[in-house]
Amino acid sequence: MPINKRCEYISWNRFYGFCAELHRRIASTGFRPDIIVGIARGGYMPARVLADFFDLMNLAAIKVEHYHGPRKSSRAIVRHPLPVDITGQKVLVVDDVSDSGDSFEAALAHLRGCGDAAELRTAVLHHKLTSSYRPDFHAARIVKWRWIVYPWAVTEDLNVLLDKMPKRPASVTEADRLLREQYGLVIPKRVLALVADKLGLTSMPQKYT
Repeated sequence: MPINKRCEYISWNRFYGFCAELHRRIASTGFRPDIIVGIARGGYMPARVLADFFDLMNLAAIKVEHYHGPRKSSRAIVRHPLPVDITGQKVLVVDDVSDSGDSFEAALAHLRGCGDAAELRTAVLHHKLTSSYRPDFHAARIVKWRWIVYPWAVTEDLNVLLDKMPKRPASVTEADRLLREQYGLVIPKRVLALVADKLGLTSMPQKYT
């Protein structure tokens, strides 16, 4: 069966490694933010880890809506604005991935109205070369487009992908096979088993230790 959309799963361990690399690249330039602003929802996790790496307590977020799983809406909209004044501060805006670039453009347009920042820099874990926006920092580049399934969005993304199949699979084993065949997506079976009930799949009970 042909693969109609490439996907890649990122484990929590790989995510942490990408955060470490992103921090290294930012720090190597001498830039140290006064505040980190995560673009919700995907930017929550990398923003928090970067704040830890920078030993920074000043962490905020805005919510930009664009995607529900791999389904894209017409345009990016800031739903939850920044509640603080960033005048005079060095600001690092963080998201998980630069896909179309629309989320960053909407976020930056909003932040420019939140005060006269001393510096406004952007960072992502994955920068897709198809994006219209190029962030200041990235941990990895994606040359050939593919959808990234991050560990905090497994059930959301998989529900969308499973819904696109001609017949939705009923078991973890069947879902694993079809995800590999149709999307080139390899999700650890233990992860699939842990979220099986959220996906409507039958599975042997798993105990997390």
